[in-house]
Amino acid sequence: MKRNLLNITYLLLGAALITSCAERKQTTQFPDWAWTDFQRPEGVNPIISPDSTTRFYCPMRQDSVAWEASDTFNPAATIYDGKVVVLYRAEDNSAVGIGSRTSRLGYAYSDDGLRFTRMSVPAFYPADDSQKEQEWTGGCEDPRVAVTEDGLYVMLYTQWNRKQARLAVATSRDLQAWEKYGPAFAKAYDGRFYDEFSKSASIVTKLVDGKQVIARIDGKYWMYWGEKFVNVATSEDLVNWTPLLDETGEFLKVITPREGKFDSSLTECGPPAILTDKGILLFYNGKNADGAEGDTLYTANSYCAGQALFDAKDPTKLIDRLDKPFYIPESDFEKSGQYPAGTVFIEGLVFHNQQWYLYYGCADSRVAVAVYNPSGIRK
Repeated sequence: MKRNLLNITYLLLGAALITSCAERKQTTQFPDWAWTDFQRPEGVNPIISPDSTTRFYCPMRQDSVAWEASDTFNPAATIYDGKVVVLYRAEDNSAVGIGSRTSRLGYAYSDDGLRFTRMSVPAFYPADDSQKEQEWTGGCEDPRVAVTEDGLYVMLYTQWNRKQARLAVATSRDLQAWEKYGPAFAKAYDGRFYDEFSKSASIVTKLVDGKQVIARIDGKYWMYWGEKFVNVATSEDLVNWTPLLDETGEFLKVITPREGKFDSSLTECGPPAILTDKGILLFYNGKNADGAEGDTLYTANSYCAGQALFDAKDPTKLIDRLDKPFYIPESDFEKSGQYPAGTVFIEGLVFHNQQWYLYYGCADSRVAVAVYNPSGIRK
């Protein structure tokens, strides 16, 4: 009798465990519009780490500096001449603390999107040029890059002069010789938003014959932008951008933080958005708040990756949004460094060899990659 009761108990416990696992699995299922099966390739990450041996002559400091000695993180990514190019944020060792050093953008390229060769000098940096008032001495941070069908690369990046962060524009034909245009919103509304805090822009792109290029919607270029919230802006020329406003005359917010969710503290734009058959897919970075305001399943103040879907004809219309992140800090180097709470800060997304490669910053210290195969067939 005892044995029978024990067997029944085990069966009940097993059934409960199976039910619990099924419920847990159900809560992590994602809608069919989302791209969620990004995998960390084995034995590859981090793909870029700090290097104290590379130096270049800095026109701002008028001295030779170890420009990527401290941290390498938050990368843009694109395709040039058949290769994946990553433009990553690199910090020197001129000070201590996030945002206290000078940031420049390094250049790395790869045939397979996984193993990279790095240039020894930065491709983009604060120089003695027309933008030095906005870029000295904090530098150039957190780039995103997209390309037009005729091969013009457009970079949105943050100018940081240690007083105000400004979203700025630069263009190039080869990702090495750049023309800086200054703040993206400088001319909008007679310069009203010139001194407004702004950063993190995701231009809307599309696939054309296997190439990811900048898209037009209703005759305009569109981008999502913002750190605390996701805002929207349009442009006729990819240089001068006009932020959309709400009925009160303030920046239109299309995504805001949600209490109790992984993005309860902020919702910061990620890599270029992409037009799909379901709508516009936006990747973004969600920061989890402390305590009851955040999602207790994730570390307080950690950055995880989310996705949202917007209407393809009306980019301001939110259709759906993931309640759970599709990508979270897991590896040791994603939870140590400048930001030990954990960070997978996504900024680069490219289509290469019939797969999507997602590049991200790890704890504000290193660069890593994850790969999504839309066919579901592992290579």
